[in-house]
Amino acid sequence: MLDLKFIRENAGAVKNAIKVKGVGLDLDELLALDHELLGVKQRVEAMQAERNANAKLVPKATPDERTALIVKGKELGEEIKALEPALRAHEEQLRQLLLRVPNIPLDSVPVGKDDSENVELRREGVLPEFAFKPLDHVELLELQGWSDPERVAQVSGSRSYLLKGEAVLLEMAVQMFALDFLSARGFTPLSTSALVRPETFVGSGHFPGGEDQVYKIDGDELMLAGTSEVPVNSLYAGEQLPLAALPMTFAAISAAFRSEAGSAGRDVRGLIRVHEFRKVEQYVLCRADEAEALEWFGKILQNAEDLLTALELPYRVMQNCTGDMGAGKVLMYDLESWVPSENLYRETHSCSYLGDWQARRTNLRYRDEDGKLTFAYTLNNTGIATPRILVPFLENHQQADGTIRVPQALRAYLGGKAVLGKAVR
Repeated sequence: MLDLKFIRENAGAVKNAIKVKGVGLDLDELLALDHELLGVKQRVEAMQAERNANAKLVPKATPDERTALIVKGKELGEEIKALEPALRAHEEQLRQLLLRVPNIPLDSVPVGKDDSENVELRREGVLPEFAFKPLDHVELLELQGWSDPERVAQVSGSRSYLLKGEAVLLEMAVQMFALDFLSARGFTPLSTSALVRPETFVGSGHFPGGEDQVYKIDGDELMLAGTSEVPVNSLYAGEQLPLAALPMTFAAISAAFRSEAGSAGRDVRGLIRVHEFRKVEQYVLCRADEAEALEWFGKILQNAEDLLTALELPYRVMQNCTGDMGAGKVLMYDLESWVPSENLYRETHSCSYLGDWQARRTNLRYRDEDGKLTFAYTLNNTGIATPRILVPFLENHQQADGTIRVPQALRAYLGGKAVLGKAVR
């Protein structure tokens, strides 16, 4: 959500953002409704002023005049009351349109229609060279008896997963490693529920527009979030924070659920695209200062890069184009980890800066140095998402005998083991 005054004064820039982000919104319709609403408000305010002036005349009026003034006051009150439903309806209609207005991307963001036009910035790490025929992650899990896709499909349907034995310990180890890593860098660990109210999706910007990706609970107002960004973003909704409280930085872990609507036939096999997963999310609340926000963007991006480096996974940094960055993003980078079996990089982290777009939706403000109430800025980035990260992990660290090498940084979380699995090849 952008400031309405900003939209009025920068209609050209907003229209361009709508165009380059591919948002289905007619800004002229919004501005026309805004103008109409202002007219209705002015009428109501004028009538209220007239009613107040009329009321002040009553005590000094003669009996005959008093009767006429009282009648006039009642008539004005009824006219105002009659206009109120239209006023409320106009306000709600305008609010719904405002929720669809995209944020303005930085000038440096490349214009493009979708992820095929994202720009590669750099590559890090060394791609593995195998002296044997490498297996993909599904084959490795089956080889070690670490999965049971047929049985879990009977229980939970497609796009579900089940890990067994050391694969479970590996998944938990990766999550704990990420939590410890981020905690050591000053991020407060949070364990959040995926059960949230619908308004939290509006606050994070996932609604309106992303309703088809969310699981709803019949007979209850609660829904299942696809990232802990959703609940964490609303933790301080409606509050006025002191300046000293900022910045706030969190490493939030939760289950996550996504319906994956629109992805029929894509990544059905294995652990890439599942309905339920677990995720450690970086989340930052900071002052409304772009330089400070961009500094935090660099920090949470570096955190994710350092996590991948510690896990010894090759990756590349991608700058998302306008058509792939989402309505609320000002700047967005993806980190994509190398998947040997596909001979390509897969997105494992997504780093976003949103300005005050989310805070306006949740009405989260702080008092600045001058005591003025100001909307905060928000940022987020993946810490670790499992089981997806296990795809590059297993494939990059596989050995000729079918075992999995454990990077040094993770061994303390696996009882000191340097290798997982049994030699089966």
